[in-house]
Amino acid sequence: MQQLIIPTLKTFLIGAVILGLFLFIPAWTLNYWQAWVFILVFTTCVNAIGVYLSIKDPALLERRKKVGPAAEQSMAQRIIMSIALTSIVALLVFCALDRRFSWTPAPAYISLVGDVLVASGLLLNLLVFKANSFGGSTVQTFEAQTVITTGPYALIRHPMYAGVLVMMIGVPLALGSWGGLVILALVLPGLIWRILDEENLLKKELPGYTEYTQKVRYRLIPYLW
Repeated sequence: MQQLIIPTLKTFLIGAVILGLFLFIPAWTLNYWQAWVFILVFTTCVNAIGVYLSIKDPALLERRKKVGPAAEQSMAQRIIMSIALTSIVALLVFCALDRRFSWTPAPAYISLVGDVLVASGLLLNLLVFKANSFGGSTVQTFEAQTVITTGPYALIRHPMYAGVLVMMIGVPLALGSWGGLVILALVLPGLIWRILDEENLLKKELPGYTEYTQKVRYRLIPYLW
């Protein structure tokens, strides 16, 4: 456990600094409590998940580290991930500019609700990781991978993306920006594209996945889609 302390603190500080650059420079002030709380909540939750995986499922943690356009197997997913990463940066910068110029400010209690959503989305991802040891960051199949039908997978086919969606809805709210939700809405087509493309791959390469889709009808949101 002691061997995890220094790497975890290093990761925490690096993540906090990167988020700080994207938020405090566009906001042009350090007097942005919403950003401070968001950074604390996000980095704490992410690093807690990292520590859990280091102890319980290091193989999954290594798969999770392979992230980004270059790690994807198909051109479609490289494009999707490039758009996603650009959109995340744009969302953070927009929210910071919203704070600076007071375009669409949200009240303090909404920011706290947003922080709860961020933490809840990451908690859902932790539940996914506990149920599915093959929940990597890239769209691909792995040797010995099987269809998971328990836990959150019994309700929807892509609970990890559901967790990401909950978290991303929380981000602009946590940062005190109503307008950030508009930026987020522009990202949703990319998420839908990624899910549909991933399902096509899984139907081809993962035995039993087609039958699973017939039993679990909803992809992302129960009773909706």
